[in-house]
Amino acid sequence: MRLLLVEDDSMIGKSLQQGLKQDGYAVDWVRDGQAAKLALQDAEYALMLLDLGLPRVSGRELLAELRRQKNPIPVLIITARDSVTDRVEGLDAGADDYLVKPFSFEELAARIRALLRRPGGAAEPIIGHGALAVQPATHEVLLHGKPVHLSGREYALLEALLRRPGMPLSRAQLEQSVYGWDDEVGSNAVEVHIHSLRRKLGPDWIENVRGVGYRIRKQP
Repeated sequence: MRLLLVEDDSMIGKSLQQGLKQDGYAVDWVRDGQAAKLALQDAEYALMLLDLGLPRVSGRELLAELRRQKNPIPVLIITARDSVTDRVEGLDAGADDYLVKPFSFEELAARIRALLRRPGGAAEPIIGHGALAVQPATHEVLLHGKPVHLSGREYALLEALLRRPGMPLSRAQLEQSVYGWDDEVGSNAVEVHIHSLRRKLGPDWIENVRGVGYRIRKQP
């Protein structure tokens, strides 16, 4: 699952990006509002973490523009502005949640999971497909009711496939779901993850579509 982090403080941004990657997310980090606008045009994100005090285009201006454009992306404001007025204005501008710095990473991660569980968010409580079920908020995977332990990138690839059962996804599409801009992507990275998923889930769940990519079988 891919997140957009909009934060101009280098220390905070680097720390959050590393922590979120360890939680299994692909994270693109930009440092100003204009760069965030361009990123949102080029890629699809499950959620945006947005600082308010940004150069070029402020966080509040960016958020207001997105909502005017009917962009439904869940937005979690992360800011040092802690007055009641700031919180009310941020939420009224279209934010889905508001977290004041400094905060614990555990609370941030919990708020992200909560937003992704909402019906209007990018993730349902459970994605089921036959005997296979995944929980996007917790990255848990169950096969015939038993847990399957996947790496963060294996999970992200499986979720991307499960969201479009029967529809083939190209290697480029899968790479976009699994990797952020700063990640090094090997030429056969997707194939390696597919091989590992087949080993853990069984060979019948994911099939090659020749010349196109991979897909989850409709009836594995």
